[in-house]
Amino acid sequence: MPRDMRPTKLYGGYLGPNPLKASFILSELDIFEYEVINPNSRLPAIHDPNTGITIWESGAILEYILDTYDKEHKLSFAPGTKEFYQARQWLYYQVTGQGPYYGQVVWFKRYHAERVDSAVQRYVNEIKRVSKVLDEWLERREWLFGDKMSYADLAFVP
Repeated sequence: MPRDMRPTKLYGGYLGPNPLKASFILSELDIFEYEVINPNSRLPAIHDPNTGITIWESGAILEYILDTYDKEHKLSFAPGTKEFYQARQWLYYQVTGQGPYYGQVVWFKRYHAERVDSAVQRYVNEIKRVSKVLDEWLERREWLFGDKMSYADLAFVP
């Protein structure tokens, strides 16, 4: 991290998969000086004092961090390229499919007041569908797209 940069505030920290996505990207870009704050675990959100921007939603946070700090495209791809749009496609697949379906299964299995088997089964089936698409795609390649690990790959890890 350049000497003149002030620490970014990451709200949400290490609790839950969505804040972990932002932690991974910050760490992979060697931005290790960030302050983790967790007001209610229903996050992530970040505040970057270097730009004055506060932003929430994990996918938007990743795009902001990459646009602002990944100028050499270590984890991203040059705008307008095929890889740029393919990586974004996989990010959206994660934030609108895999993430919410796993979250719903956890909710209905652990936290919902009464067991709702039809809800559990619905979301388990969606997890299987989403995972099958991902597994079949990765059978033929090492990374989701391009010849390197990207932010899209990291988004699926937590």
